[in-house]
Amino acid sequence: MRTYQFKKALTILVVLLMGFSFGCTTETPEDSSPSEAPAPAEEPEEPADDSATDPVTDPVTDPVTEPVTEPVTEPVTEPVTEPVTEASIEPSAAYWPCFHGPNGDNKSTETGLLTEWPEGGPELLWQVGGFGHGYSGVTIADGRIFLTGNEGEDDATQEIIYCLDIAGNTLWTAPNGSGWNGSFEGTRSTPTIDGDRVYAYSPTGRICCLNVEDGEEIWNVNVLENYESVHPTWAQAESVKLDGDRVICSPCGAKASVVALDKMTGDEIWTTPSVGEAKPGYCTPTICEWEGLRIVLTMSGQEFIGANAETGELLFTHPHPTEHDINATDPIFHEGRIFITSGYGTTGGEMLDLTVNGDQASVEVAWTNPDLDNQHGGVILHEGYLYGSAHKTGRGSWFCVDWETGETQWADRGVGMGSLTYADGMLYLMSESNKFGLIRATPEAYELTGEYTIPREGKGKTWAHPVVVDGKLYIRHGEFLYCHNVSAE
Repeated sequence: MRTYQFKKALTILVVLLMGFSFGCTTETPEDSSPSEAPAPAEEPEEPADDSATDPVTDPVTDPVTEPVTEPVTEPVTEPVTEPVTEASIEPSAAYWPCFHGPNGDNKSTETGLLTEWPEGGPELLWQVGGFGHGYSGVTIADGRIFLTGNEGEDDATQEIIYCLDIAGNTLWTAPNGSGWNGSFEGTRSTPTIDGDRVYAYSPTGRICCLNVEDGEEIWNVNVLENYESVHPTWAQAESVKLDGDRVICSPCGAKASVVALDKMTGDEIWTTPSVGEAKPGYCTPTICEWEGLRIVLTMSGQEFIGANAETGELLFTHPHPTEHDINATDPIFHEGRIFITSGYGTTGGEMLDLTVNGDQASVEVAWTNPDLDNQHGGVILHEGYLYGSAHKTGRGSWFCVDWETGETQWADRGVGMGSLTYADGMLYLMSESNKFGLIRATPEAYELTGEYTIPREGKGKTWAHPVVVDGKLYIRHGEFLYCHNVSAE
């Protein structure tokens, strides 16, 4: 009898629990449900031919196929977005309008940020998936986020520019000519925002100017074609630099090494003569002023170049040869000195003294440090010290180097070779293999205060440089964009 009563009570309890469970399940309204996100992409197998080998370790010996340059007008697909209601979107003061920020030094002015992270990393606010594949970072201004990605296949591949609101919802998309489907397919350049206009530079050389509000194209020009540039083996990766009323780029072609365009019309203002072997070097120009002379600093595949920012006159060149013609790290200028560096175990890091005499200028080597041979993850100068990851000579370690002497203060394998950004006394380090770390920006030691692993949802390496602005950390990996809360408040 007791057994029967026990079984009966147990049956009633199970029924009640099942009813409670079903009653707590809610259906998402059809008009607000997100589209189904694509399945995470698996890492591709190693290619059989050399044309798709990693430039980190392997030379490319096969001829590079010229990418298609005719724009394609296929419709683009909307990225998959975790929806955020308009009522929850707060006004944003975030301002990171170009590659490496408003000052070009990759340093955020944010304060009041976390100096340590909980286990598992900082809080994830939202993520968006379904973008076209790419390695470009994000830029942000006036409550809008911009990035680029590849869409389409084979000859129909396009570069697509995405405009999002500050909560990650798509506002509009626009094509920018042919995309890159060669070795390490995807976009490279980061859009540049200037008031009511945004500028993008495709991997096949097309610079376009769009209306920020709706993405309508105002003008376009293909500088690789116009200035007879050799298409780089791994596609054009430079982001345009704005200087007053000019758009500055360095196609490094047979007709010109550096070019200034009118930012309103795209018309040519000045050019700098071609130098050396006339091959693009992948880096974004730096603009500096020293002793009354404004100078554009940039890299070709084999040389460091200085041009008069007002006239385009060639001021100097300095040899900086690398394997594969890759000089992808932006020059750093500070108080009459310029630091340049490249990977592949060739030239490494060099400090140059800049001398100005009227409207002429020259450079001379002050010191060298072959260990800090940065590939393309960037180097940051903070309070007299350089921070960045090495490539071949430095065996992928993170380095701290004295700006004045070139002496190494510390080296640590850390999270692994990759890119970085700075904010509020901390360095945010992102390896090219999904690991992320937070360290103090100090010459004393590599001191890790937080780490986590980026979800392996996007394909390819984590090469897009991270951004910290308005208390948030933005990470782009392939087809996905993640937004984390790093505010301590």
